[in-house]
Amino acid sequence: MNRIYLIDVTNRDGVQTAKLGLAKLEKTLINLLLNEMGVHQSEFGFPVTNHEIHYLNANLELVEMGVLKPIILSGWCRAIVEDIDKSFENVPDLKHLNISISTSKQMTVGKFGDRIVRSPKESDSKPNLIEMMINALDRAKEKGIETIGVNAEDASRTDDEFLIEFTKAAKAHGANRIRYCDTLGYDDPFTVYERIKLLAGEVGLPIELHCHNDLGMAVACSVAGAKGAVDGGVDAYINTCVNAMGERAGNADLVSVILALQKSSGFENKYILDERVKLSCAWKIANYASIAFGVPIPINQTAVGANAFAHESGIHADGALKDRRNYELYDFEELGRGEPEIIETGRKISTGEYSGIKGFRNVADKLEIKFKDQEEAYKILELVRYANVHTQKPLVDYELSFIAQYPDIARKLMTVTPLATDHISGE
Repeated sequence: MNRIYLIDVTNRDGVQTAKLGLAKLEKTLINLLLNEMGVHQSEFGFPVTNHEIHYLNANLELVEMGVLKPIILSGWCRAIVEDIDKSFENVPDLKHLNISISTSKQMTVGKFGDRIVRSPKESDSKPNLIEMMINALDRAKEKGIETIGVNAEDASRTDDEFLIEFTKAAKAHGANRIRYCDTLGYDDPFTVYERIKLLAGEVGLPIELHCHNDLGMAVACSVAGAKGAVDGGVDAYINTCVNAMGERAGNADLVSVILALQKSSGFENKYILDERVKLSCAWKIANYASIAFGVPIPINQTAVGANAFAHESGIHADGALKDRRNYELYDFEELGRGEPEIIETGRKISTGEYSGIKGFRNVADKLEIKFKDQEEAYKILELVRYANVHTQKPLVDYELSFIAQYPDIARKLMTVTPLATDHISGE
């Protein structure tokens, strides 16, 4: 039976959230946590963007070191040849990529005016976006890309006939997947199921679901679309973001998608989610992303919110105490919750951009970080100081441990060299 896989896009789409973002060290730790969670793939950034170069290459070094495995790290760029060339110039060891182009009439006209048409059928005298996509796809294959997805931006407002034509062209030129982008959150679960099932049956190419939450249905549309892909005979890939971060109202929440696939009445024991996924990492990654983005977890957030397992009503409290299944669909322990949090109320030594060696050694000892000598401790302290400047917030234990264990990688992550103009577009 076909399977459902997760491709998390926190480090590509999530970081495009207005007024928010992640430092390169934080993005790297998100990748490490996604790997620990068993997520199939992380879309880790923009290889054409100059300030991402050191971060992307450093993370690929972690892949070579065996630290970031088996997760796949994939880049994102526009479906134009120049972006492909720039991507490989900046990140020579890039092995996985998604290329994106708008496919709806609204966006084709709204972005390009009358300069291009969507299909060769519309005009033989103007450039068309199918040829643009094919040229970019062919160039990526020439460069030795191992897996590549083709993104149909605004697919949910693209007519079926053209979407099928576009997808068939991508498949004919070696695309591994088509990404169906519900860019404006326009879909509903019923419509997306039928459309994805039709597309899967017509083309036979694995389908990614990339859903936004403008109508509050990103998770519902993601799982309904995945069901349509599997019922249509192909593997499904769902794009997620930790804590539903993303442009405007956000994307499909990682933990909510996993729970929907594992626990809901229509999916439990009926559709196969990638067996590597570990729900037990849910609390850890949600909590870290909250700290890194500087956005508190809403009290009522699915599974990880403070009230997700809270009972106050007399009937509910009585029922939950008698048998948790009366009012809890799943167990908090499954999510990695339930451990007591220890809060120091006396003396506390922390590290920051102005810390000294004695205070730092005190913190390191508590984390069981060992140094071979004082010189090494000073070198790590210097990186920790820079990391505080880099993130502009106090470092958490996980970040301190990473810097101590991989100082050379940390140094690269915090190195940003201004170069030429960058180009970024969303989907």
